[in-house]
Amino acid sequence: MLALSHFNCSATPLLPHISNDSVGELEARVAVEELSQHGNLTLLQPTTSGVIVVILSMTLGIISNIVALFILVNAYSLQRRRTKAIFLLFATSLVVTDFIGHLVPGALVLRLYLSGGMHAEDLNSSDRMCQFLGGSLVFFGLCPLFMGCAMAAERCLGVTKPLLHSSLVTKTRAKICLSVIWLAALCVALLPCIQLGSYTYQDPGTWCFIKVLSDTAEVDVAFVAMFSGLGLTSLTVSLVCNTISGLTLVLIRLRRQPGSQHSAKSHDIEMVVQLVGIMVTSCICWCPLLIFGLMSVIRSYTGSIGKDLSSYQTLMVMGVRLATWNQILDPWVYILLRRTVLHKIYLITKCQAGLRANMIGRWEPSFQSSEKNEVNQV
Repeated sequence: MLALSHFNCSATPLLPHISNDSVGELEARVAVEELSQHGNLTLLQPTTSGVIVVILSMTLGIISNIVALFILVNAYSLQRRRTKAIFLLFATSLVVTDFIGHLVPGALVLRLYLSGGMHAEDLNSSDRMCQFLGGSLVFFGLCPLFMGCAMAAERCLGVTKPLLHSSLVTKTRAKICLSVIWLAALCVALLPCIQLGSYTYQDPGTWCFIKVLSDTAEVDVAFVAMFSGLGLTSLTVSLVCNTISGLTLVLIRLRRQPGSQHSAKSHDIEMVVQLVGIMVTSCICWCPLLIFGLMSVIRSYTGSIGKDLSSYQTLMVMGVRLATWNQILDPWVYILLRRTVLHKIYLITKCQAGLRANMIGRWEPSFQSSEKNEVNQV
């Protein structure tokens, strides 16, 4: 997605209205220049550390997604089990979406940093770059949430109703589902193009999002409610489906008879563990922004935000910073929560437990012999 950092700004000036014609823009620029000359306006200037943070964050995200993509593509090409292949298709699509969602908006933010930051007279909702950046955040924010929900529902059906799953879920239908997810997220992101909501630069002028803090209208409230509602609903469905899948696998394992097929269930356990990792990561990274955005737009629309404006600005910045980590942490779910890695961790843990048991076993005979000697002496 993008990485944000601190900016040097002393105050938030009251800017004049910028019209779309050249005369209005000229008047606005003249007014801003006069304010700057009198010392009443300080333009946003990015710090050097901010640029370094953006570059490091983008580099980490790109490397993480490329490594995870290589692992998933390799596993997909070698996989012969149909249910596992469908899961890997969803997972690969999710990583590709995360990779593009980290690269494109991140490049736009880096461009803002390198160009010296946005000028105050350019802080308006009609800026094309702001529209594209805000739409990118909405699109690449909803896609992973929708995909995580679809993957959780697919696994829940596969674990609880395997026969029904084998007859309904195919690679073709999985690809259709992915296309519908991308199309639905794109439709939501493009709603401001038909005047259903709007994107504006957010404090401290380094990113764009839905208008939530000032001059909010009914369409802005509806837009934020749709975005937050879809995101939170997807996370809730994922939670329910993963809980059902996990409990079902636990019951199956407890009831497993000797000699039954264990390999198939190990694949199911691996996929459910990865889905739980994705869900936990998404909840931690996205819930703050979804909730803070809904709170901010309601307070702004009712006019009760008042003196708390700076607090809500801080909350929104914290929320988007957490959301940026989703596309960095998601790939590590597939890198670390693979069956081979989990098996190695299990063997290491078992080995350490065995060593401790041996150490205790070595001390027990010495304790017993010392007790016998004491008894004989008595």
